[in-house]
Amino acid sequence: MSNSMLEEPQTESSHSTASLRLQSTMAAARLSFTWLGVRKSLTAPQKSQAADSFGAEGKFLSAGKKLLDTSHPAFKAVTAVRGRAVAYWKGVSLPYPEPGIRLIKQSDIHEFDRRLAGFRDELNEAVTDLNRHFDELRSAARNRLGDLFNPTDYPHSLIGMFAIEHDYPAVEPPRYLQQLSPELYEQECRRMQLRFDEAVQLAEQAFLEELTKLVEHLTDRLSGQSEGKPKVFRDTAITNLTEFFSRFQALNVRSNEQLDDLVDQAQQIVGGLKPQQLRDNGILRQQVATRLAGVQSSLDGLLIDRPRRNILRRPQGE
Repeated sequence: MSNSMLEEPQTESSHSTASLRLQSTMAAARLSFTWLGVRKSLTAPQKSQAADSFGAEGKFLSAGKKLLDTSHPAFKAVTAVRGRAVAYWKGVSLPYPEPGIRLIKQSDIHEFDRRLAGFRDELNEAVTDLNRHFDELRSAARNRLGDLFNPTDYPHSLIGMFAIEHDYPAVEPPRYLQQLSPELYEQECRRMQLRFDEAVQLAEQAFLEELTKLVEHLTDRLSGQSEGKPKVFRDTAITNLTEFFSRFQALNVRSNEQLDDLVDQAQQIVGGLKPQQLRDNGILRQQVATRLAGVQSSLDGLLIDRPRRNILRRPQGE
């Protein structure tokens, strides 16, 4: 029997094993935000007035106004906390085929709670500082908006207008359903299984695409030239790869041996290297670029050839 005939069943088996592993070791984690809206649509009379200046009809015009200057340092500080919280959530989790939900390791739940509590404290401090500038921001908006300014568009205070929340939604059918309707319970179990099957594929695809992008970027920086000189590359071209290796090791679902091997190869090539070594040693730089080019070629082939599996999705409206 040829190797090609054995390859696909082995792959399917590894995916099934990975799916079961996800179900037994991961938990669903959802991150949500309460966030003050800073844009508001113009009223019908205001749109008509604006349309008149262009000789247009108001009902065919979409227009809005910006209530606050989001480029203000205090507002940017608030937004930055949200960005860090999302980055952390994504960095310790795997994708799941439901919007707003990702999978984290059950063993990481305590640390996840602790970190999210820290982000909430940071956000509260940033919002308190922003609130000190609220009158200033509102006055600036009054000057900028002119007749479009409406004091009722603004809350009395920004305290409580921003919040970070997280929870752990159930991603398995409720036990009581087993007693009420065993058939329906089995149906829901199968549907859950399909979601975790897809979660494995989503994780594999995300890792593959991220590694491909990182290796391609570093290879280009190391092998290319600009105006006859080696291209400049930032330390992050190396450190981002190092961080990827750590995250892959922690979250890898071990569903694709080829991907695992390519991650190992890339790690062996750049492991222990310092960015300055590559800047100072042209021979080492070229050797690393050549070896990474081979990994990149294999990654490109894996992106093209990875098997396409049909995953049953939930009907709309469920």
